Formats: sequence, C-alpha cells, structure tokens
Amino acid sequence: MENSKVNTEILNDLIEINNDRVAGYEKAIEELHVEDSDLKSLFVEMIRQSHRHKSALTAEVQVLGEEAETGTTTSGKIYRAWMDVKAIFTGHDRETVLNNCEFGEDAAQKAYKMALDTEGLSANLRSLITEQKTELRVSHDQIKALRDAVAK
Repeated sequence: MENSKVNTEILNDLIEINNDRVAGYEKAIEELHVEDSDLKSLFVEMIRQSHRHKSALTAEVQVLGEEAETGTTTSGKIYRAWMDVKAIFTGHDRETVLNNCEFGEDAAQKAYKMALDTEGLSANLRSLITEQKTELRVSHDQIKALRDAVAK
C-alpha cells in the first residue's frame, strides 16, 4: 500500500480514537456525583487534550489531500453502550467511573502503539504520534493513580 494511503488510514484511526475518548469522558462526567468535582475538571481537560490531538491529526490528513474522519470507532460505540449497561448494575460510583476511564485510556494507548508499529509511517507523523502517545500516557497514569487510591 502506498505511504500516503497508509498515513491517511492511521491518522483517521487516531482521530476516531480521540473522538471515542471525548465521548467517553463526556459520558463519565454525566455519571459523576457533586462531590466528584475534582474528576469533572480533570475529565474536561482530557476532552480538551483530545480536541487538540484531533485538530493536529486532521490538519495532517488535509495536508495529504484527504478527508478526515468525524465519527467514532465501532468498538468505541460498543464500549460506551457496555458502560451504560454496566452502570445500571454497578451504579455510578467513583471507582466504577475511574475503572471505565482507565479501560478507555488503555484502548487509546493500544491504538497509538499500533499506529507507531505500522510500516510506511512518515517520519513527521511518527514524531507527532509519539508525542501524542506520551501525553496520553501521562493522562492514563493520572487516571490509574486516582483509581488505585479509591480502590484501597
């Protein structure tokens, strides 16, 4: 497959993952209690981060002369539906919300790793994706630390 096509597919996959992340954190905010305002501000920042990432990825797709994705991944939609069902049975407690968020952050890390493992990725895109993956890893670790603190 030609590099331009590979690069466009990878970028669009990462745009969809960031769309999933935005939708996931919006859903998580809905599930929070008043006393979880610290999480709301953190989740709003995670949403902003994904919008920044999406914007940078979209610009690169446009440089390649292609159309950027606007939706979410099928697995992301399935995951959000699963979150809805799970919440009915487990409630909307802080630990459950953080567990769900960590699951989503794990999925984002996996998607970025797969993108970086793809042959034919241009050097400038590899650099952009590596930078975004590093930022997302920090976010993952924040969520994990909060979840671990609640689980004790």
